[in-house]
Amino acid sequence: MIQYVTRRILASIPVLFGILFVTFTLARVIPGDPCRAILGEKATEAVCARFIQEKGLDKPILTQFGIYVKEIASGDFGQSLRLGLPVTRLLIERLPTTVELSFAALLVAILVGVPLGIISAVKHNSWVDVITMVWANIGVSMPVFWLGLMLAYIFSLLLKDTPFWLPPSGRVSPGIPTPSLAEAWGLTLPEDSFLTGFLNFISGMNVLTAILTGNWALLKDALQHLILPAVALGTIPMALIARMTRSAMLDVLGQDYIRTARAKGLTYRRVVLKHALRNSLLPLVTVIGLSLGSLLGGAVLTETIFGLSGVGRTLYEAITARDYGIVQAFTVVIAIFFVAINLIVDISYAYLDPRIRLS
Repeated sequence: MIQYVTRRILASIPVLFGILFVTFTLARVIPGDPCRAILGEKATEAVCARFIQEKGLDKPILTQFGIYVKEIASGDFGQSLRLGLPVTRLLIERLPTTVELSFAALLVAILVGVPLGIISAVKHNSWVDVITMVWANIGVSMPVFWLGLMLAYIFSLLLKDTPFWLPPSGRVSPGIPTPSLAEAWGLTLPEDSFLTGFLNFISGMNVLTAILTGNWALLKDALQHLILPAVALGTIPMALIARMTRSAMLDVLGQDYIRTARAKGLTYRRVVLKHALRNSLLPLVTVIGLSLGSLLGGAVLTETIFGLSGVGRTLYEAITARDYGIVQAFTVVIAIFFVAINLIVDISYAYLDPRIRLS
């Protein structure tokens, strides 16, 4: 098992390096002038020349890449050209929003998609199966920006005077305190230490922070703000998970050992949940892992609609402004998440199916 995991980790290193190099290169060769994108179209040639020299953009691309790799190795992602702030600070501020939203959306997708897929497989070719798959197809085809606007309109305007009202934007209501973990626990730490950055990163996820500090008012408010964007973002993966669960379950339910288990007198529910579902997990784990990676990298529309300052929205603004530092750092971090998720999926394969460990 250790050798299997080690091989997967070593295979991920050239993938990350390749993504870093491609991102770094493409960010500089695509059309567009970072000086005028940041300083405005009226910036003179002299001003732009000084701007490019100050930011080190006049050096050859390979030289810039070497400097950037050296900085990353020391934990420094550089500075934002547009904002003049350290990119690491922006990552700590913006990434928790996307991580929290993505995991909430994936949780919604799993809690709804897996049961729908199981029911559809068990009731194969019935009206339940047809209705479930029709809803799954609608979910796959429904644009996120349209669904987000409809959810905000229904639950924030039409139901504003009912108990079902939900906030249309933001992460917490005005007046709800959101202390960091260090403040809540009374810790005094160096400002630039790793532990401070880690605690600030965790503190950016309001739901987790509320649970760790016992702040139930913050937990209730944060969950209310999280429901609509999580449902909007989780609709497409929910439909994919439902369809994959149905397909995998149908394949397993036709196997001989399922009929043998039924012949031994086991209840149908036990056969479905313990035998069939467990042996359907390999393709389901793959879809869940890929869905989480897609959610982390594709939340820009959801974050824009619901007024969330996360990775997607920040990355879109950085691409528009040719802010190379943010584009490179955020893309690399998303790639690291993808690689980590794939590694977890591979390890889960080895755990669920011992034959993979021995191959």
